[in-house]
Amino acid sequence: MIEIRNITKTRMFKSILKDCTCTIDRGKVIGIIGENGSGKTTFLQVLAGVFKQDKGTINLPNDRSESIAYSPDQEYFYNYFTIEQLMDYYQSQFGDFDRKKAEQLIDFFELKRNEKINYLSKGQVGRVKIAATIARNAPLLLLDEPLAGLDPLVKDKIIKGLLQFVNMETQTLLITTHELLEIETILDEVIVMKAGCMIAQENVDVIREEQSVQKWFQKVYQKK
Repeated sequence: MIEIRNITKTRMFKSILKDCTCTIDRGKVIGIIGENGSGKTTFLQVLAGVFKQDKGTINLPNDRSESIAYSPDQEYFYNYFTIEQLMDYYQSQFGDFDRKKAEQLIDFFELKRNEKINYLSKGQVGRVKIAATIARNAPLLLLDEPLAGLDPLVKDKIIKGLLQFVNMETQTLLITTHELLEIETILDEVIVMKAGCMIAQENVDVIREEQSVQKWFQKVYQKK
């Protein structure tokens, strides 16, 4: 379990995160949802250690490099790498990188090992990012907008890959997304962010007893 308490972050004199508090339990798929500018990406960046919070605490089981595998929404690979060279690089950098799982993911996503990153389509790059991230056996996997801008077939393949290759007995998956309808079926919990604040955290099964997650989200967002 990861305890996050009163995280605050200011950038360029603008308050991006405001006293964000939540609990992240092991073995769950948690979606962080909210409109553009709500602070979702910054929250993941602070959690991953890209930025340091101004206030608040993050209780991780181990050092960040051992606890978290992070995939940002931007493209961040060396374009001159082939997919195989990229996996070699990840293996050299992360002790928890599972090369056997990486090879299985490459085959599952129908990627060519000798193809350079520079020549891949957006959908292929999206699949490579997911493969490189979830091939790590880190306890917490952070995916920032993994489905953004991808066609429906690629989205479906990525979701199936998450279900097949993430070990939910030992890992937790935290996803920021605008694609709520696409990933609702795999979510255990949702966290709603608005204007830098976490305004709700709820179990998806509890929500579904009365309404769809989308309708619940709209009601929560309008009330705050």
